[in-house]
Amino acid sequence: MATMSAACHSPARLSISCSSSVPARPLRVAVVGGGPAGASAAEALASAGAQAFLLERSPGGGKPCGGAIPLCMLDEFSIPLGLVDRRVKRMRVLSPSNLAADFSRALPPGAHIPMLRREVLDSFLRSRAAEAGATLVPGLVTSLSLPTGPTDPYRVHYISSGGDDGPSPTRSVLEVDAIVGADGANSRVAREVGAGDYTTAIAFQERIRLPDKEMEYYDDLAEMYVGGDVSPDFYGWVFPKCDHVAVGTGTVAAKPEIKKLQSGIRARAGPKIAGGRVIKVEAHPIPEHPRPRRVVGRVALVGDAAGYVTRCSGEGIYFAAKSGRLCGQAMAKEWRLTGAVTEAGIRRGYLRRWDDEFLLTFRFLDLLQRVFYGDNAGREALVEMCADEHVQRRTFDCYLHKRMAPPEPWADLQLLWRTAGSMVRCSVLGKEVQRLRRLEMLQA
Repeated sequence: MATMSAACHSPARLSISCSSSVPARPLRVAVVGGGPAGASAAEALASAGAQAFLLERSPGGGKPCGGAIPLCMLDEFSIPLGLVDRRVKRMRVLSPSNLAADFSRALPPGAHIPMLRREVLDSFLRSRAAEAGATLVPGLVTSLSLPTGPTDPYRVHYISSGGDDGPSPTRSVLEVDAIVGADGANSRVAREVGAGDYTTAIAFQERIRLPDKEMEYYDDLAEMYVGGDVSPDFYGWVFPKCDHVAVGTGTVAAKPEIKKLQSGIRARAGPKIAGGRVIKVEAHPIPEHPRPRRVVGRVALVGDAAGYVTRCSGEGIYFAAKSGRLCGQAMAKEWRLTGAVTEAGIRRGYLRRWDDEFLLTFRFLDLLQRVFYGDNAGREALVEMCADEHVQRRTFDCYLHKRMAPPEPWADLQLLWRTAGSMVRCSVLGKEVQRLRRLEMLQA
């Protein structure tokens, strides 16, 4: 700021003083984990001028994931259409008795559910973060040294990844002002800062390459199966990918039985996947609810590390990318305005915005899982309810565009009445299905 002052009988003097809150150096942030959450956080930070170090232990790896994303994510995160393997326009949900609810009728004209492979999406997002200025660091984080004061750095200890033609693995230390933990359900970052434990499920998936004729059946079709034979508390799926289908299931309550449950989904899909060849088998933990603490000091958790996977639907890709972007933006903004990153600032700029936008959705889907996934009677009622066009329309409104559909009091009241009727009717059917399943097991 420049000011001019002059005395009555002396020449004018120009005095210059400077006042600015712009930090003398850029913010330094270690982003641990290179999936959608970590890559989106690193891109947001680098785009805002921060030094973002994106640490990923296995850049070439993939994750067992259905791979469905909401339609709005294509535009919101500028996902190229070339990354989309399949455009699902038909969705079927099959009950324990194999009654099917077809969601095709309620899909808006021109709408579809994009299906991607995680290894393709994750690689693209990491590359884009690097183009924005983030530094990609192939390495495994082993521990953190926590600061003793509010301005002291965090020290991230990691083992750099060696390759066939690259240097041998070495132990290194990175000093940073803040950390974004995006390293999955078994987050090392969360353990190091004492973020608390949470319940995890296991997802098990086989990628199966089908003969051309069978693959044509799944060209634009995704199937979900519910029943105690495929999962006691989740669902099984057959989702189409580029040249194969992903066939899998998940559970919290019966992790030791996961291979038996996988046999159940294969049996339910039956002849539709007959003749297929398994090209990859994958298993991975996924969170069941948010962690007790998602921000600790200058460390913030995002994606699976924070617990952002919805119950009932198991969706996590969009929420991972969204949380990473919000967190990166919040850290960069606070540093730009104050020259510091604080726990209060991260909570205000990241957690509050996240909870305001998505907490209600998570609670609603948690309620649906508790009501409908407990036994086969509830699952039969769920599928019967999914056949309702009003339910389908509201489901697609919420899923495709990530917004809670506005209430329709009269239609919602009618739906509540029909749901109660379904629960009564399906109680008898569900018990009969469970009896027949037990009988099949005894005979086997």
